[in-house]
Amino acid sequence: MLKKKLFPFSLTLLIIVMDQITKALIVKYVPVNTIATTWGGDFFRLVHVRNLGVAFSMGDGLPHLFRAFIFILFPLAVLVIVAVYYFWDNNLTKLQQWCLAGILGGGLGNVIDRIFRPQGVVDFLDFKFYGLFGLERWPVFNVADSAVVVCGVLIAISFILLEVKNGKQES
Repeated sequence: MLKKKLFPFSLTLLIIVMDQITKALIVKYVPVNTIATTWGGDFFRLVHVRNLGVAFSMGDGLPHLFRAFIFILFPLAVLVIVAVYYFWDNNLTKLQQWCLAGILGGGLGNVIDRIFRPQGVVDFLDFKFYGLFGLERWPVFNVADSAVVVCGVLIAISFILLEVKNGKQES
């Protein structure tokens, strides 16, 4: 049983490794604040930017010690809670287990950057957003960000579908 519970953490490890490898390659080969390549006109750009804040660079102007607390210690506490929940709840579906493992991998990938890269989290994927939500370009992101968002959306959908299914069974 424990072996089955631990297997999704292979995704956690894979995300951390892929995230750190891609970031290391960007750091090594693409100067900061430059565009390495574009694809589809300017639809996609491979860039190298640093983010001292969190999503959408929120909080990048905060004092260093405050940022360290908010962007390292708080996320670590949340990730511990997610891991405890993962092992505590025996009713999680396989999809939900894999999604939580993916969220842990993405969260840890960015926390690693915040601890070991004082210049900020390395972001490098830049997509045109065609003015949707008032954004000409989506904020630049990385593999860890992608894992958190994709797995977060999937787990939310899975919980909603489970509630709908349970509601129909009670009727």
